[in-house]
Formats: sequence, structure tokens, C-alpha cells
Amino acid sequence: MSREDQPPAGSPTIRTIAMPADTNPSGDIFGGWLMSQMDLAAGSVASLTSGGRSATVAVDAMIFHRPVKVGDEVSLYATLVRQGRTSMTIHVDAWRRARAQPQSEKVTEANFTFVALDEDGRPVPIAKAADPQRA
Repeated sequence: MSREDQPPAGSPTIRTIAMPADTNPSGDIFGGWLMSQMDLAAGSVASLTSGGRSATVAVDAMIFHRPVKVGDEVSLYATLVRQGRTSMTIHVDAWRRARAQPQSEKVTEANFTFVALDEDGRPVPIAKAADPQRA
């Protein structure tokens, strides 16, 4: 099976259930809700990597391949793919699984760029090298 047929190995960074409050008038989950969940997953990896505060500064283009429905389990897999002096790029894959079905489908993916920040919100060098086991 290809990478597109199966979720990434290991545990997801975040797993959540899509709820009715997260829908558009057609009953599908808002793309913005899904993007915010992906940002939370990427932010978790960024915080572990930087050892502190960080902020999203960019998101690569996202293409939504499939809709997410109310009640779907959404699993987000976040992986550090690049670390610079103050910035990090984190790849996030989003997968959905209908509650009564065993198989998952890839919904979207994107790269999120974060910058490590000090207490005043200014870029700061990442204090420690990233540990791939944490991402």
C-alpha cells in the first residue's frame, strides 16, 4: 500500500471527533476548523522542538481531498521536517475515519512554519536540537 492508503505509523499527535458545532450550512465540517486542528498539532511539535513559545508564520497550500462529516474521528500526524536557527517546518497529515468503519481516508496535508519566540514575541534561536522521537 502507498503512503496515501494508510495513516503514518505511530500515534497521532491529536485525535478528535468532528462535532455539529463545527459544520457549515451543508453539514460538512468547516475547512477552517480542520486547519485549526492541524495548527494545534503542529504547534505541539513546535513547542517541544523550541523548548518554549512559538508562533505560526506560514502554511503551505492545502487541498481538501475529502469532506469530514459530523461524528468522524479526525487523526492528525505532525512531524518535524526542517529546523533552522529560529524556524521549524512541521508537516501535518489529516485523516478521517467514520465512527463505524475500520478504514481511514486522508483528508488533507500541509507544511506549517513556526518561529521560536522569546517572552517579548521576538524570534529567538532554538535552544536545543530537535529530538526526532518527540515529533
